[in-house]
Amino acid sequence: MPSRKFNLVLGKKIKSFKKTIKVDPDKSISIRSLLIGSISQNISSHKNVLESEDVLSTIKCLKKLGVKIKKKGKRNYLVYGKGLGSLDARAVTELNFGNSGTLARLLIGILSTTPNIKVKVRGDHSLNKRSMKALIELMSEFGAMFLPKNKYYFPLTLVSTDMPVGIQYQAGVSAQLKSAVIFAGLNSYGNTNITEKNKSRDHTENILSRNSQVIKIKNGKEKKIEVFGKKYLNSININVPGDPSSAAFFTALTLLNKGSYLKIQSVGLNPTRIGFYKLLKNMGANIKFDNLKKENSELRGDIIIRSSKINPIKADKNYYVNSTDEYPILFIIAGLVKGISVFKGIGELANKESDRIKEMQKILKQVGIKSISKKNELKIFGKGMINTKNKMVNVPNLGDHRICMSSFILAILTGSKMKIKNFETVFTSSPSFLKIMKKLGAKFEIQK
Repeated sequence: MPSRKFNLVLGKKIKSFKKTIKVDPDKSISIRSLLIGSISQNISSHKNVLESEDVLSTIKCLKKLGVKIKKKGKRNYLVYGKGLGSLDARAVTELNFGNSGTLARLLIGILSTTPNIKVKVRGDHSLNKRSMKALIELMSEFGAMFLPKNKYYFPLTLVSTDMPVGIQYQAGVSAQLKSAVIFAGLNSYGNTNITEKNKSRDHTENILSRNSQVIKIKNGKEKKIEVFGKKYLNSININVPGDPSSAAFFTALTLLNKGSYLKIQSVGLNPTRIGFYKLLKNMGANIKFDNLKKENSELRGDIIIRSSKINPIKADKNYYVNSTDEYPILFIIAGLVKGISVFKGIGELANKESDRIKEMQKILKQVGIKSISKKNELKIFGKGMINTKNKMVNVPNLGDHRICMSSFILAILTGSKMKIKNFETVFTSSPSFLKIMKKLGAKFEIQK
């Protein structure tokens, strides 16, 4: 796709609406399934794949590594798997992950234990500013090397190990690091054991679960994952559900827009992804899940939202792991409900596409909403549904899709005159965002 750069100008409040929509397919599952298909045997079928820039970066990288991928109509792909340890690259191959931290960490997980790999790895301006220290340290345990030594930011050169050995890993809040360890473990000698206290998103485990010869999961107070190295991976058939993180922005808009109703069809409702919805329900939001069913070990269903009176948000650290991507929009909701909202355990937000705490504080300040941040906590002094028609808000180019989308919601709810630079970054995760917003009645102007 890559999209041309453009800014977005907003300045009109949205009216109430009653609509039914479908959001873009899940990005996490789309990327993971393509990666797993490429290291499996035979041909894997992938339906309703998200066709966003992050996913197209995934397809480009896999093709550079010798994987044949055929498009079979809109959003449908066949991946001709090469089998574990069979990806290959010429000595001068450069892999560009674009804006995708998920792709960067997961593909590096696969390549670290794939023999005879020496590739240059990099991302876009935003990804190159994100520390990869934790990933590099983990992959070094398997035996991979990264050059220059002691450098933790892209661009880097990855040199794989020919004699990878499984490791023991105590997982933290990052599902990407956990998945990178699982992927590296698949092609290592011996077993890799992962212990997880706070359960982060588990799409990787779900996709691999049909291959019981490669992974064993024990759920208890602590989740234990055992990965058996050097086994055979069977092909997969995946139908990707709607993305709950993309749906969160339309949910927030409906909740705060008086007299509105929205039904979002066939969204992924994996328990590790719905912290945003649970949190808001606890704060008085009228959100219901309907038509629930399981497909590919993933729960999916419809989300039904009605505008509601929401109480100030109290989010303890346990919510973070299951609603990481939704914090920018939660900060907007907090600013537009009366009272003090408190978010704890959010320090990791500083190492996302941008420093999401600091940047969201700047945006809220421009519309007169006060906030105070400590190392791992943010307090927002919500003012209720303000009318900021005379305020001029500028959102700089941060290369952060979630901040662009959150700012958009703030503008159409308050009537702020807002200019969001480089809005095309939203297409990394949600290419249908503006089309759906138009359907709901939002007014905006594109400046190229």
